[in-house]
Amino acid sequence: MIWLIGCKGMLGSEVAKQLEENKLPWVGTDKEVDITDFDALNSFIKGIETASYFPSKLSRTERQVKWIINCSAYTNVDKAEEDVELATKLNHTGTLNIARLARSIGAKLIHISTDYVFDGNAKEPYTEDMPKCPLGVYGATKSAGEDEIAKEMNTYYILRTAWLYGYNGKNFVYTMTKLMNSKDSIKVVNDQFGSPTCALDLAEVIIEIIKKSENAKSFFGKNSIPSYGIYHFTNGGSTSWFEFAQEIQKLGKKYDRISGDCKVESCTTEEYGAKVKRPAYSVLSKDKICKELKIKLSPWQQSLEKFIKGNRFEPL
Repeated sequence: MIWLIGCKGMLGSEVAKQLEENKLPWVGTDKEVDITDFDALNSFIKGIETASYFPSKLSRTERQVKWIINCSAYTNVDKAEEDVELATKLNHTGTLNIARLARSIGAKLIHISTDYVFDGNAKEPYTEDMPKCPLGVYGATKSAGEDEIAKEMNTYYILRTAWLYGYNGKNFVYTMTKLMNSKDSIKVVNDQFGSPTCALDLAEVIIEIIKKSENAKSFFGKNSIPSYGIYHFTNGGSTSWFEFAQEIQKLGKKYDRISGDCKVESCTTEEYGAKVKRPAYSVLSKDKICKELKIKLSPWQQSLEKFIKGNRFEPL
């Protein structure tokens, strides 16, 4: 059994969809099970085993949770600076509780983290072993959550990602689409660089990791198992927010998502006046995940086009 925590969010909803499509036994929770309360998490696990929370024809053994996927998080970067207590509870304490529970029941954990654990001062893609140095509360609380997982257990995959967008929830692609359909001109920063990531692709990777871990010999050869630890995943390539916006406009017009001729102008971060400092360079190296887990990357432009032309595309 797979327990998906944060099943209604932008990424969690995509993971849920793909769990169904792959016919994998799973149960999902969102805010109704408080991750900041260890007893609440533990009670839910016991409920699955007795079927009080999860009515099913599965046997008690089949209902035992072998995997936990944690897609829950406090992700509002600006608001986190004022809402330190809640951000800490969700990203730090909540993650610690999930790791403790996973260890206690012998489950493997897949946890989603972020490029914001780095300060963005690098000149080349960040590898998994480079020193962390978060700039703000969001990055610091996510970094602390990573550290708790590493202290509590060994059988985990921490997937750091960046510039995530998806069909369910607010994101840069939807925001740009709405603005381009309602404004004559907009300004987008051109001095922050990273790699856009489609939630559909990240969800596929999560499912692929589970399948490969459960069938290691088929994927990695005899007596071989995929290495646990921290991995980076984004779509391939890198760009600036300004160039990302330009590509959104081009594809939006191609697939009739954007009408009119909104002028997209570049500006500096200073000119834009962001409330919270963000990493100027957050390109993540994917060499490790490609080599050790045999994950293939799609160019960010290709994934963006697939997303925009998809029949689920509907800016909120």
